[in-house]
Amino acid sequence: MKRRTVILLIALVIFADQALKLYIKTHFQLGETVPVFGNWFNLTFVENPGMAYGLKFGGNMGKIALTVFRFGAVIFGTWYLGRLIARKHHRGFIFCAALIYAGALGNLIDSTFYGLIFDKGMVYNANPAINDYMGYAGLAKYSSNGYAGLLHGNVVDMLYFPVVKSKFPAWFPVWGGQDLEFFRPIFNIADAAISIGVISILLFQKRFFRQRNADENHPVGETAAKVTDEAQVS
Repeated sequence: MKRRTVILLIALVIFADQALKLYIKTHFQLGETVPVFGNWFNLTFVENPGMAYGLKFGGNMGKIALTVFRFGAVIFGTWYLGRLIARKHHRGFIFCAALIYAGALGNLIDSTFYGLIFDKGMVYNANPAINDYMGYAGLAKYSSNGYAGLLHGNVVDMLYFPVVKSKFPAWFPVWGGQDLEFFRPIFNIADAAISIGVISILLFQKRFFRQRNADENHPVGETAAKVTDEAQVS
């Protein structure tokens, strides 16, 4: 896969991800839901101060650590993608790696800059009685007076697929009688890109690496040399 193709793929994912996030952030109130396809697919605006799919990682220091980790992952990903392209790995593997990279970069943009460019966002309340991120009312607007500092922005999530809403049977162990919902997490395009990339690598790893292993076990130069030697002997 050519470098410009990879760059184009990454740019398309980031553009789609950021365009939808910016629209949701400025047109939806926190927690607002709009049905898209019946009850199966909704746009639901939530802010995520932690990891993908709403997972949190401890307060302000945890948030900084997570954002720094994302920076490191993107820096490593830049080098690794370049290496994959230079060594001509399987196109499918490069495609999946590019999706993961684009997703990581998309969420990094939120957590790094959104706190600086919007006037409203969830902020952490360190009061021991609360010790959590606090919501806000009204629509967020672009502002030079942000709601948080650099590295303290929240990731915008909105894709919600509650395909199944029911209750566990009373006889079901542990969760009997409790609400059953699939798929519960609310995520974004960047999260989806990361998940698709990782799952595809796991599913197709034999196909992705079979040709590579064959090339490494039978180098072209070595094969050509053997053919030449055999021809000379004949």
